[in-house]
Amino acid sequence: MVKTIRLDPLAYEAAVQTNTNILSALLAHELNVLKECGGRGMCATCHVFIKQGMNSLSPMNRREQRTLEIITTSTTNSRLACQARVMDEGVVVEVPTGMYLNAIQDVNALIGRRAEQNLLHPITGQVVVEAGKLITRSIITQLEETRFQVGEYLVHTRDA
Repeated sequence: MVKTIRLDPLAYEAAVQTNTNILSALLAHELNVLKECGGRGMCATCHVFIKQGMNSLSPMNRREQRTLEIITTSTTNSRLACQARVMDEGVVVEVPTGMYLNAIQDVNALIGRRAEQNLLHPITGQVVVEAGKLITRSIITQLEETRFQVGEYLVHTRDA
């Protein structure tokens, strides 16, 4: 059966099959949502906030709980889009504002420019450069190193 969820602040309504995760709905609307762990609930890059309808989602599993415990932006209405499955009507998802650095093709081209919108950390989702602020080489280097380390970690956990 089809359920409808609303994506705020985008004002999109998405039709999803019952028991489909929120991430699928976001990707179907061509939103550039990160999924560094491949949708396994380990990286928190698809962290969203549930504004309404938490009881219309699947229960949170232990892996999702553990992942949400380690990110600083997590609140009581946090879920991982890859793990939260839509079971009933009335779900309103707040997609975090800002832009993830992983979505940028040439991050070095940003050095010395002012951020047009908030730049978010690729793992935690925290704002690393506020809109209007200068993007420095040290920030880009630090974030590139973080992305590399996470990529290495994910390769090792998949091989284990």
